[in-house]
Amino acid sequence: MDATRIRELKLFANSVRKGILTSTHAAKSGHPGGSLSAADYFTYLYNEELRVDPKDPKCPDRDRFVLSKGHTAPGLYATLALKCFFPEEDLLTLRHIGSHLQGHPNMNSTPGIDMSTGSLGQGISAAAGMAKGAKYTGKDIRVYTLLGDGEAAEGQVWEAVLFAAHYHLDNLCITVDVNGLQIDGATKDVMNTDPLDAKFAAFGCDVVSIDGHSFPELEKAFARFHENAGSGRPTVILMKTIKGKDVSYMENQAGWHGKAPNDEELAKGLAELDRLEEEIRKEA
Repeated sequence: MDATRIRELKLFANSVRKGILTSTHAAKSGHPGGSLSAADYFTYLYNEELRVDPKDPKCPDRDRFVLSKGHTAPGLYATLALKCFFPEEDLLTLRHIGSHLQGHPNMNSTPGIDMSTGSLGQGISAAAGMAKGAKYTGKDIRVYTLLGDGEAAEGQVWEAVLFAAHYHLDNLCITVDVNGLQIDGATKDVMNTDPLDAKFAAFGCDVVSIDGHSFPELEKAFARFHENAGSGRPTVILMKTIKGKDVSYMENQAGWHGKAPNDEELAKGLAELDRLEEEIRKEA
């Protein structure tokens, strides 16, 4: 991946983060912390990986994405808006009565949403079912899902992984956002899910660990997924990330798991992202 493309992706991710702040501020609720940690993943997925078309979001042969940690919908919504699935101004209606942008993804109302999610653990199960369906019908459809590391404490997650390995779902790419924090504090203190790499490997998956804020590393991880086609093994990407990434007062703060910025905090966060945008544009 050349420097120009990396810079373009960084700028896109910066815009996603702005959308997360403005939408949660407008809603006066939401989950900015984990949305910000996953912004680079959403950016890479929708710009480099997914075979989807905003002009035909229900194309039966499209790839599928399931946001298993559905509370981080603000990050997904901001990405979909920037990719023209719906107008960017819709972000300001997040969680408002009558808006198609609910607090958690709703496949019945929002273009680009492939599965309604919210109850943790259920998204990966749906994704595994989609991947099995694609195998059964012989379609070249790849299925992607994003989980949180706290979500990995759900037993249903491991039932889904067992299913995926048993049915040789090498068209399934499971990514875990390992930001180390959840609503009640550090994941290791609430319910330690480590070692995730050994657990997923023991269940029959091919596991790769990366810096989730590095586009070259994301590129290599997804290349590994493509290399696994025909192997019969699901791919798991463990992304080490920073909760609240690029907004100084939110970084590594569990309190920002499910709290919206006020007027002053919004202004401060947007100013920081504006400065970061200027720095990115100056990169060689």
